[in-house]
Amino acid sequence: MMDQFAALTAFVQTVECGGFTQAARRLGQSKSLISRQVAQLEAQLGARLLQRTTRKLSTTEAGQAYYQRAHRILADLAEASAEIGQLQSMPRGKLRISAPMSFGVLHLTPALPRFLESCPELEMDLALTDRFVDLVEEGFDVAVRIGRLADSSLIVRRITPIRRVLCASPAYLARCGHPQRPADLAHHACLGHLEMGSSEWRFLTADNGLETVRVSCRFRAGNGEALRTMALAGLGFVYLPSFFIGADLRAGTLVSVLDQYVPQDSALYGAYPHGRHLSAKVRVFLDFLQTAFGSAPWD
Repeated sequence: MMDQFAALTAFVQTVECGGFTQAARRLGQSKSLISRQVAQLEAQLGARLLQRTTRKLSTTEAGQAYYQRAHRILADLAEASAEIGQLQSMPRGKLRISAPMSFGVLHLTPALPRFLESCPELEMDLALTDRFVDLVEEGFDVAVRIGRLADSSLIVRRITPIRRVLCASPAYLARCGHPQRPADLAHHACLGHLEMGSSEWRFLTADNGLETVRVSCRFRAGNGEALRTMALAGLGFVYLPSFFIGADLRAGTLVSVLDQYVPQDSALYGAYPHGRHLSAKVRVFLDFLQTAFGSAPWD
């Protein structure tokens, strides 16, 4: 098997270097050994792979087809070896993370000390922002994201469902009444998120389709905590993930409405750019997210 591997390596390098001499130099071996390995491979296959002339070396039709397969085999072996090496290595270096502001402050940051304690050779930069971040352009290793992800340029791991809730304070409901269906919200005060389509909210229909309701937002903010504060003050309805308001719902300071119409298609994700390898530092962080938040502790 090792002879076969050596012969494949010799053949691929000969093709890529354009000759035995250059391949031998790259592999740190003799030209005669490289030539012999390729000849033995041709004999084993019963086919000529290389066309040799005094002026140049080129692949035959069979050789080109075999090169494509051999190149992929060697690349897959190299990738598998790298992944195993990373699995065995201690995560180290700097990990740059992007996360939503409120989730980061309320839930992620309090959990990070034990993560850092478990990875003593790791440094961390945590950017908390509700702005959509381009991970590649801005140099982030991984992002914590909430919602419905459709960015095909990222690899995502779904951590846990996020329950969304439509709610208002008891004082607002006593003053303005309970909506009976989503369309009733057009006649209520609502509190909208600047980054999330604040004037159009989606709800389920009776046949499990989706309808969009245009609402009047007296107050808008780019942060869920600000919207929660206004809802607690009785200024209108908010449409927020439960991690913002789980404690308020349990305490009765906010009351959920129209639960049967609220689509539960949101989730917490760990996302990272496409690449050949998942680094050890990103892998352990995604595992940490799964352990810390997989059971939705705020719900």
